[in-house]
This record gives sequence, structure tokens and C-alpha cells, in this order.
Amino acid sequence: MSRFTSELVDELAEKLLIGLSPEENKMVLDEFAIIDENLQKVEDIENIKNVEPMTHCLDDFTFSLREDVVTPSIPIKDALKNCEKIEGREVEVPKVVGGEN
Repeated sequence: MSRFTSELVDELAEKLLIGLSPEENKMVLDEFAIIDENLQKVEDIENIKNVEPMTHCLDDFTFSLREDVVTPSIPIKDALKNCEKIEGREVEVPKVVGGEN
């Protein structure tokens, strides 16, 4: 049985500010049903809980960290000179969430 319900999908959609139509809600539920089905297949693998998690997909993966070298950056005044609207040391950008102003 799926852990996802129509009400849960609607609740999550509202939190994400993306109201869903009934058709979209059903589409999301159908997708979650497929995901649940595939997760169940993984859980059904014998002794899956005894498998140690991987840190990388390649067994022989090695990495080396680069030397942390401090380099000077450009002055803030130069970084902001091409911006249309600035307030102190910050760039003012148009509001994109929540409607007007």
C-alpha cells in the first residue's frame, strides 16, 4: 500500500506553492505508486539490509584535495559596477515569489 495519499500530495504541493489540479494530483500519485513498487523490489532482495552502503559507484575511486591557496579577489566596488540597482554591498533583484512587491 502506498504511503502517499491525494491529501498528502495536495498538502505538499501547497507548501511548495504549486497548487495541483485533480488530474495533476492523480498523475503525481501514479508516479509515486511506480516509485513505491520499485522500492519494494529493492527491499525484497534477500539480505539487502546486510549490504554496506557505498561511498562511490567505483570501487577504486580515489581523490586528492587541491592545495587551499588564498588568492586576492576583485574589490567589491568593481564587482558591483555593472549592477543596475545596489544597496550598500548588495545587489537588488526583482521579486520572483509571492506576487507584487
